[in-house]
Amino acid sequence: MFKKFAVLFYSIFVLNLVSAQHGEATAGAAPAQELSEKDKVSKENKEFIDHHLLDAHDFTLMVDKDGHHIGFPLPVIFYDNGFHAFMSNKEGFMHGEPTEVDGSFYVLHHEKIYKTDAAGTLTIGEDGHPTNVKPLDLSITKSVLIILLVSIFMLVLFAGMAKSYKKSVVPTGAARFLEPLIIFVRDEVAIPNIGHKYKRFMGYLLTVFFFILFLNVLGLMPFGINVTGNITMTFFLAILTYLITTFSANKDYWKHIFWMPGVPVPMKLIMLPIELLGTITKPFALMIRLFANMTAGHIVVMSLIGLIYVFKNFVAGVAFPFLTLVIYLLEVLVAFLQAYIFTMLSALFIGMAVQEHEHEHHAAH
Repeated sequence: MFKKFAVLFYSIFVLNLVSAQHGEATAGAAPAQELSEKDKVSKENKEFIDHHLLDAHDFTLMVDKDGHHIGFPLPVIFYDNGFHAFMSNKEGFMHGEPTEVDGSFYVLHHEKIYKTDAAGTLTIGEDGHPTNVKPLDLSITKSVLIILLVSIFMLVLFAGMAKSYKKSVVPTGAARFLEPLIIFVRDEVAIPNIGHKYKRFMGYLLTVFFFILFLNVLGLMPFGINVTGNITMTFFLAILTYLITTFSANKDYWKHIFWMPGVPVPMKLIMLPIELLGTITKPFALMIRLFANMTAGHIVVMSLIGLIYVFKNFVAGVAFPFLTLVIYLLEVLVAFLQAYIFTMLSALFIGMAVQEHEHEHHAAH
């Protein structure tokens, strides 16, 4: 549903932009001026949404009416014949101007660093992307900063909870709110899907649940924090589940993949590549599900806000803020739901890998 909404509203901006450009070529002077204004607004909205979804080398808290970004710089660290580091507020860097670092020049283009000449020349390839050399970027970007802060916050929070339980089994402070969630993950996610071996994996399941939950909640803030909407982040979370599943799997799991018992030999040969492919599609589904849902939610909210400035009338000024509020409240639910779904599916995949097929052993005897 979210993906359909995202495609719908994002397409409105694209179609509006295309129609305005077409109108400029065919209409007269007065209509062209009007369409040109709509074109400008639509283009600005699209760029704002794209900027909101992308990672950044600085942290912007807000933009004033003159277009100045209010925030703070972040460390830019990259490797190109040695490590180089400077703050992102270095003159001209965030504006795409060539920046000299130890005798070489670099340009920031769409939040990617490229090596250039003193003029900042970028050679654009047939795919529309620069072909200049890209150094290994190890910068503390906005997403990396949030990941570090959430990790530290979780360490402090749960270490404090563990310490409080040594004094009393009655939860106090944050534990009163978090303990029901912990019990929920244990009783409704881990035990039903993994069984009696669930304790081995509770640490991972709780970590990934609260990590995604906190990142999703922060993503609802108006600061352009979109960590779980970054496919690189969801990729590594899915890889962790895949590695745990693979290295925890027992011989029954691999036997059902490579030589499924109770199936004729010709069917075993057909099922083998399908089952092998299934081990890859499972983490892929985890990655895409979290990424697509969180990204779509951001696009819908930002698109609804942008439509206010496109239509500029009373109806738009009342209807779109109301719809934005409704979708935003729904996003709060989605933030919890996606954390639950990722954790539940991870537990399900792990449970499939560690379960023992006792009925087959009895049948063999």
